[in-house]
Amino acid sequence: MEVLPLLLACSLLFTIATPIRDIADACTSQINGFAHLNSSGVHLTLHHPQSPCSPAPLPFNLPFSAVVTHDEARVAHLASRLASNDDASSRRPTSSLPLLHGGHRKNKASVAASLASSVPLTPGASVGVGNYVTRLGLGTPATSYVMVVDTGSSLTWLQCSPCSVSCHRQAGPVFDPRASGTYAAVQCGSSECGELQTATLNPSACSRSNVCIYQASYGDSSYSVGYLSKDTVSFGSGYFPDFYYGCGQDNEGLFGRSAGLIGLAKNKLSLFYQLAPSLGYAFSYCLPTSSAAAGYLSIGSYNPGQYSYTPMASSDLDASLYFISLSGMSVAGSPLAVSPSEYGSLPTIIDSGTVITRLPPSAYRRGHGRRAPRADVLDPGHVLPGHRRGAARPGRRHDVRRRRDAEAGAPERARRRGRLHDVPGLRADRRHGDHREHAAADVQRGLRRRAVQDRLRRRRLQLRARPALVDSS
Repeated sequence: MEVLPLLLACSLLFTIATPIRDIADACTSQINGFAHLNSSGVHLTLHHPQSPCSPAPLPFNLPFSAVVTHDEARVAHLASRLASNDDASSRRPTSSLPLLHGGHRKNKASVAASLASSVPLTPGASVGVGNYVTRLGLGTPATSYVMVVDTGSSLTWLQCSPCSVSCHRQAGPVFDPRASGTYAAVQCGSSECGELQTATLNPSACSRSNVCIYQASYGDSSYSVGYLSKDTVSFGSGYFPDFYYGCGQDNEGLFGRSAGLIGLAKNKLSLFYQLAPSLGYAFSYCLPTSSAAAGYLSIGSYNPGQYSYTPMASSDLDASLYFISLSGMSVAGSPLAVSPSEYGSLPTIIDSGTVITRLPPSAYRRGHGRRAPRADVLDPGHVLPGHRRGAARPGRRHDVRRRRDAEAGAPERARRRGRLHDVPGLRADRRHGDHREHAAADVQRGLRRRAVQDRLRRRRLQLRARPALVDSS
C-alpha cells in the first residue's frame, strides 16, 4: 500500500569535447538561436552545468558520486514533501507514481504553451551543481546574476550584501540592496510574508525592525535564510517592478557558484506567477542537447497553432509541483510492455532539479534485457521512495563511494546484481553487511537535526538585522 511517485528529471549530465577555437563562435550562435520565439515575451538562455558558454564555467571533473548523492537527497526531499501533504491517503489510489528525466527528451511539446518570455537555459555543473542556470537582472540600475532554475521550488532568492551570517562563493559580485534605487524590504504582516509558509514549506519570522524573514530549505540540506524583499527584475530590455524575492543573508549548500535560485513552481511568490499577469500563464523551456549547446526558458503566450501540447495533470499530492500523465515508454526504439494503467494511476512529476529519472518497478521489470547502447550506473530498482500515512520512507539501500583500494589510474567498477560495469570514480557495493546508509535516509536525519538549528538561525538573523538593509524601504 505504498505511493511510489514516478519522477521525470529535467537536469542533464554529460560532457562533450569542443575545440577551444570553436567555442566563441558556438556561444555567439546560441545567443541568436531563439529568433522563432514570440518577441512579446521574456526569453532567457539556459546553460548546461559543464558548458564552455556558461557564465560561470566549472572544471570538467565533477565526481559522479557527488551527483548521485545530491540526486538521491533531492528525491528524498520530494518524497518527504509528498508525505507531508498526504493527509488523506485513504482517498488516493495505491500505485507507483513515476519520476521522469526530461533532459534526454528532444520533444518539448509537453510544456505548457501560454508563456512567450524565453530565457536561455544553461546546465549548472558549470557553477558547481547539476542543474541548468541562466541570468537574471535585478535592481536599479540592473545588475546580472547567474541563477539556478528550479521548477520544484517557489521562492526566488539570491545572496545579498552584507551577508550577515554566511555567503558561498559566487560568480560575480554579491547583490547590494543599498546600490539599488528601487529596493524595499517587505514588512511582517504583509500578504507576501504570509505566503512564505506555502512557498517555502517553512514558517516566516520577523526581525527587530519588523522585516519579514524567509527560510528556504532543500532536500540536499542546502538552505537560504534572509529578508523577503522587492525590487525591479529585468530580462534584457524588459523590466518588471515590485518583484518579490529573498535577499539571502545565510546561504549554504550545493549552489555552486550561482548567486541564487529562480523558483518556477505553482505559487504566488514564484517568478512565473509574478510575471504571468503581464506575459501570460504559461512557460516553456528547451534543454540543450549537449554541453556545447544552449537552451532557453520562455515565459509568455504563444500562437497555439504552431505547437503540439501535452496537457498538464492535476494532482492533490502537491499543489506547487508540475505533473503530466505518462502513457508509455520506449527503450532503444522498442516500446516497453507496460500498460497505460500502470503509469496512469498517479501522475508523473516533472522536476528540473532531479538528474536521474525514477520509474515504477513494473517498468523496470518489463524493460529488463532491453538496454540502450550506454552503460547504466544505478540499480534499476531506484524509484522515488514511497510514503504512507504521512511518513516518508527511504528506498532500497545502496552504497555509493570511492573505491579506497583502487590503484592510480585503475578503472572503478560498480557491482550490481552480479554484473560489473566500468564507472569512473565510484563503486556501488551491495554485499550484505557492507552498506553505508542510503543518501535519502541521511537527508531525513539531517533535516530533523537541522530543525533546531533553523530556529536558532532565524533568531540569530533577528539579532543581526542591519539597519542599512532593513531601513532601505
